[in-house]
Amino acid sequence: MGLFGRGKPLHQKLAEQGGLPYATAVDPARAPAAQPPGWDGEPRGEPGVHGVPRSRRWDAVETTDAPGLNGDQARFVVLDDGAVLAEGGVENEKLQPLVEAIGSRVVAPFRAEAVRRGETQWAVAGARIVTVKAPGLRGDSAELVTSREGTTLQVDGRPSFGSAPALEQAGEVVGSEYVVRAKRLQGDVWEVDASPL
Repeated sequence: MGLFGRGKPLHQKLAEQGGLPYATAVDPARAPAAQPPGWDGEPRGEPGVHGVPRSRRWDAVETTDAPGLNGDQARFVVLDDGAVLAEGGVENEKLQPLVEAIGSRVVAPFRAEAVRRGETQWAVAGARIVTVKAPGLRGDSAELVTSREGTTLQVDGRPSFGSAPALEQAGEVVGSEYVVRAKRLQGDVWEVDASPL
């Protein structure tokens, strides 16, 4: 009997009764392998992912039947006025069941992607987008950066000496220093994404 009338600890007794070997010292040959380092190269503490959660990609997801639609995927944009811009050569009329399904859950303008889930069944997801009219802005893509050093505009990856008031207004919503990336959708209508610097 040990000091104060105690014998072996309960967990050790239970291990022995269960026929499990109990070692009080850690044998390096039996020790578990070290956990691999985390994303930043530092040793990890608790398992799991730490940090800021990823933002949600879609505002809504629906399933619907689209019997006349060919292929396994479809992408499209619906503008404020209800115009449907199909990507990848799909006919707009055949997208109508998908547009109606996701359009009942997401207010235009929005971008949507659909994936075939059966012979006629499709899953379609949609997310709101921001669009602006930028008359006179040429090219298919643009990036506007405003910082303390000034404002720079690139169109199709090349510096541009013009101005883009519509992109500036979209950027001012997020702060005084920002980057606005824009993609032409149709005519003077551009999809924009503004982030603070």
